[in-house]
Amino acid sequence: MNKENKEKLYSLVEKLAEEFNFKVDSLNMLTNENPAILKIILKRIDQKDITIEDCSNFTGPVESLIESSKLINYRYVLEIGSQGVSDELTSNRDFKTFKGFPVKVELNHKISNTKILKGLLYEKSKDYLAINIKGKIKKIPFIEVFKVSLATIED
Repeated sequence: MNKENKEKLYSLVEKLAEEFNFKVDSLNMLTNENPAILKIILKRIDQKDITIEDCSNFTGPVESLIESSKLINYRYVLEIGSQGVSDELTSNRDFKTFKGFPVKVELNHKISNTKILKGLLYEKSKDYLAINIKGKIKKIPFIEVFKVSLATIED
C-alpha cells in the first residue's frame, strides 16, 4: 500500500472511529504476511479500556468502509485491537491502579542532577510525585519528571 492510499484510508477510518467514540492509535498494513494484514489499533476517546465487544462492533462498519473505498486491491485480513497495557504511567487512573508497584522515574536532565530514580509508587498529586525509596518517601516536583514507567523489583 503506497503512502498516499494509507493516508486516505487512515483519514476514512479515523472519521468512522469518531462515530464510535474511538480514536485510531495506529493503522498498519503488514504486507510481509500472506495474505497481508491490516492492523487497526483503537483507543477510546473517554479513556476507558477498549473491549472485545468494541472491536467486534467496529469490525463490520470498517470492513464495509474499506471495501467501498477501493483503496486496497489485494487479499488481506483485518485485525482490530487495542494498544494493550503500556509500561508508562500517564493517567490519574494509572497512578491509582499501580500505587505500591515498583516504578522507574526518568527526570528532566536539564532541571535535575539525577537522571533516574527507582522505588515504589507512593502518591501522585497535582504538584508532585512521591515514591518510596528503601523506606524513605521522596517527593519529586512534576516539573522535574520526564517519564514514569513500571519497573521490576531489584535488590
